[in-house]
Amino acid sequence: MPHPGGRLLLVLLASLVGGALLVGCTSTASGGQAARESAPPPTTEAPKPAELTLSVAQDATDVEPGQPFTADVANGTITEASLIGADDTVVAGGMRPDGSGWKSTEPLGYGKTYTLTATATGEDGEAVTATSTFTTATPSRQVSVWINAQDGEEVGVGMPLIFTFSGSIADRAAAEKALRITTEPEVEGAFHWFGDEQVIWRPKEYWPSGTKISIDAEIYGKHLGEGTYGLEDNAVDITVGDKLIAVADGGTHQMRVLVNDEEVKTMPLSMGKPSSSTPNGHYTVMSEHVGYTMDSSTYGVPVDSGDGYETWVQYAVRLSNSGIFYHSAPWSVGNQGHSNVSHGCINLSTENAAWLMETSKRGDIVTVQNAGEQTLEPTDGWSVWQMSWDDWRSGGA
Repeated sequence: MPHPGGRLLLVLLASLVGGALLVGCTSTASGGQAARESAPPPTTEAPKPAELTLSVAQDATDVEPGQPFTADVANGTITEASLIGADDTVVAGGMRPDGSGWKSTEPLGYGKTYTLTATATGEDGEAVTATSTFTTATPSRQVSVWINAQDGEEVGVGMPLIFTFSGSIADRAAAEKALRITTEPEVEGAFHWFGDEQVIWRPKEYWPSGTKISIDAEIYGKHLGEGTYGLEDNAVDITVGDKLIAVADGGTHQMRVLVNDEEVKTMPLSMGKPSSSTPNGHYTVMSEHVGYTMDSSTYGVPVDSGDGYETWVQYAVRLSNSGIFYHSAPWSVGNQGHSNVSHGCINLSTENAAWLMETSKRGDIVTVQNAGEQTLEPTDGWSVWQMSWDDWRSGGA
């Protein structure tokens, strides 16, 4: 049966529910409006003026003429740039494709004045110009550099890269920075100084066959310490050929020749007799000669002394500065393969010496073992492989 107050109860419930819904809708609408009112308005950053930077300061003196000279811009684009000498000489240069910078592409002269000028347009559309007038250094002394490789040469896997300067170098770090070695594939290596006039770069391990090596001695215009500057650049490109290692054994009196780690020939030899034994170690082929006079006086033994000699040979290949060669020795063929009778050189028959010289190249490795008590010094010729990698790296700047 319906409750007498049932209708009134339903009306009150409906009112409460409706009120709740109404409150809910009103609350949501009010919150959305508040969110819209509290959001920050979008902002637009004002265009910035160009900021030009020149690589050399106004009125700078003693400036290295071999460095690149640059103009760089932030918040804009360079529209014009130049580097001009006091005598109106225009220095070549080029712009980056995106207009963010300009760089000179040729060296400057010594003891001359130049003006670097650049103009850029900023994001704000305004043009800005920067100028710097400076003077390059006047050397108190200039040195050249010689590289022990010839352009286009094919070399052996043990080839050291030797840089010999015409005078002493006070700033070794500056010299190393000017000597660039680029290889394909990339090869780990380091410099080692032997005195103040010579530095050698060698890889950690033997060069991989087929490596392409670009050597750039960019010393012109570079300060090498104590007022010394480079006279001119020097550049050489070489390639590493087949891996050839000849192993000369004083015990067996045989030489094994391996090409790309495969033995291709064995030949009898005779090395230094006990009183003048051949030093043991890893030699590097330095030079090849057809028709050569072996002269003991070149390493301090007079020709007319008891151990002196002056002998012409048909084939001779230098392995050290101390007079160690492998060479043709027809007079000792009877001893080759049996006993060591030479003054220290590796004696081969004329035919074998000719074959080996034809097969090998500068930079190949000749390893001498079981030859006596003497050991090859790493400073004797190109014998850089006589030094451990840690010792080698310790000799760099």
